[in-house]
Amino acid sequence: MSPFLLLICLLVSIIIVVILISKFKFNAALALVLGALLMGILARMNILEVVKGINSGFGGMMTGIGFPIGFGIILGQLLSDSGGANVIADKIVKIFPESKAVYAIAFAGFILSIPVFFDVTFVVLIPIAIATMKKVNRSIPYMVGSISIGAGIAHSVIPPTPNPLAAAEIFNFDLGIILGTGLIVGTIVLIISLYIYNKILDRGIWNKEKDETGFGIDIVEQVKLEKYPSLFEALIPIFLPIITILLNTVYSVLFPEKKSIILEFLGTKSISMLLGTLAAYFMAVKYIGNQKTSMSATKSLEAAGIVFLITGAGGSFAEIIKLSGVNDAIVSLVTNLGGNIVLILILSWGLGVIFRQITGSGTVAGITSMTIMSSVAPTIAIHPVFIALACLSGGMFGATVNDSGFWIVSNMSGFTLSGGAKTYTLGEAIASVVSLIVIVISGLLIMII
Repeated sequence: MSPFLLLICLLVSIIIVVILISKFKFNAALALVLGALLMGILARMNILEVVKGINSGFGGMMTGIGFPIGFGIILGQLLSDSGGANVIADKIVKIFPESKAVYAIAFAGFILSIPVFFDVTFVVLIPIAIATMKKVNRSIPYMVGSISIGAGIAHSVIPPTPNPLAAAEIFNFDLGIILGTGLIVGTIVLIISLYIYNKILDRGIWNKEKDETGFGIDIVEQVKLEKYPSLFEALIPIFLPIITILLNTVYSVLFPEKKSIILEFLGTKSISMLLGTLAAYFMAVKYIGNQKTSMSATKSLEAAGIVFLITGAGGSFAEIIKLSGVNDAIVSLVTNLGGNIVLILILSWGLGVIFRQITGSGTVAGITSMTIMSSVAPTIAIHPVFIALACLSGGMFGATVNDSGFWIVSNMSGFTLSGGAKTYTLGEAIASVVSLIVIVISGLLIMII
């Protein structure tokens, strides 16, 4: 089959996946598997080989990141239920001067969303943000937008959330690379994006009568614990995996001829996340007891199933794309762009934007766009981490009514549809565009150096 026809097959498969998710409200994992089946059939592959490819793609993805995802979900839940997340948020807010309260809230969201899913981070931070806004005389859209920007960036580009973990697997590079790059790029993007967002709000786009319902969360509803961890204790589960992964990566770069079995062991995805999860587990036992800790860990896995399925199904789709020969067709297409790095990064970002807007899922947007662009990475003179980050940043572009995060933010904040769009959607859209610009500039600078 010609490269052009293979690309048509891919386009048809993607359109079907999008229609199943957006029009018929199919589960994203089911839609991705059906899309992989359709891709194989349209590409005239042996149907039994298609099934084998779907199974091996799922297994390959889970082999690489199954345990890290599961451990990360448990870690985040334990950190939240033990009060550690509240301690981190509260302390960070107090460190910043009152004039910089919005930056304090954003950085609290940024740090918490490294191990904790966006919705949990928002639930933890919104009462703190409401209490803070009353002290510093700031209106609620400033605070909600700050959480959306800070948490959205970290959740999108910094492991151990599923998409950044999958990026290292899909593009076959060291996890420490996207961890370090994501932290640096994410911090820069947060500062710039929040500055732009605040300036837009300062222009008076907020209309309290139209944008607020008056039925947001009541801070007295929050459960209080008898005793809370210290800031140091709360940060250990977050930074222990980061430190072990980065130590291994830095050592391998500085001493490529020497191998440290201990650092390699501690720096693997599964072991580093296991260490962080164990630290969170022991901390939780200390502050909420054995029984509640066990219940917390078990509860966290209720949300893990769908994450595993979507991530693994993305691996299945990727495998069929590879086996069908679409990879070569995509490489041929990109070659026609003359290897222009800027255009390729914009294309990667654009794919993420399209899938996020249509499906409402950042996970589907990130994995699908990275899958499509993975075949391009070896053909151009830039590290694949920048292509991965461009895809992930595109997947951050704020969706609205088809995105569960939008409704969590809107309902808990007491916003109307327009209020949610002016905070969650606008904040993440700004961060997404700024991310692309920072990634393009960073990638080009690295090449020059």
